[in-house]
Amino acid sequence: MTQYLQIHPDDPQPRYLERAAAIVRAGGIVAFPTDSCYALGCHLGDKAAVDRIRALREVDERHHLTLMCRDLSEIAQYARVDNAQYRLLKATTPGSYTFILEGTKELPRRVLHPKRKTIGLRVPEHRVALALLAALGEPLLTTTLILPGDEAPLTEGWEIQDRLDGQLDLILDGGHCGTEPTTVVDLTGGQPVLVRAGRGSLAPFAFE
Repeated sequence: MTQYLQIHPDDPQPRYLERAAAIVRAGGIVAFPTDSCYALGCHLGDKAAVDRIRALREVDERHHLTLMCRDLSEIAQYARVDNAQYRLLKATTPGSYTFILEGTKELPRRVLHPKRKTIGLRVPEHRVALALLAALGEPLLTTTLILPGDEAPLTEGWEIQDRLDGQLDLILDGGHCGTEPTTVVDLTGGQPVLVRAGRGSLAPFAFE
């Protein structure tokens, strides 16, 4: 049975955040709202939880998962970032962007792209997501909550419960938060490359 908590989107209840953090530390999977759409999150170091998320999404190891961080200093701990990349990250975080970057040795190899050794990283602009990261005290490994065969992410807590009851450990229902996923930008080359246009503006990247 999946736990279900209605969390305030602007002033999230600390006891709910602590419960969510404890579930993540214990190997659970949490659905929670972000500044783009709902996401699934688990502990970075828990292989079984990562495997469960991949199974729910029906994606393999070549699909980039996203390490959701509280700030730029955490991104720099888990990804190789040069000065130009850092300036671009500073100008666009927090926000609805996911950046593909080369991972550092701090990351388990199983969460990196098997050939490119890359991972998605982002800093959200949503109070529940940031408060959950603060309660956890470390980044969350996440993916957009879009189910196989669906054209859009799930965006209502009751709908997530209806579709995934018993397959998740906790749903943090923060109300409707949209269906447009993040803009994904690959920063591993000399110039930014647009992977997916989403909620984040393309203006900072001077794409043609």
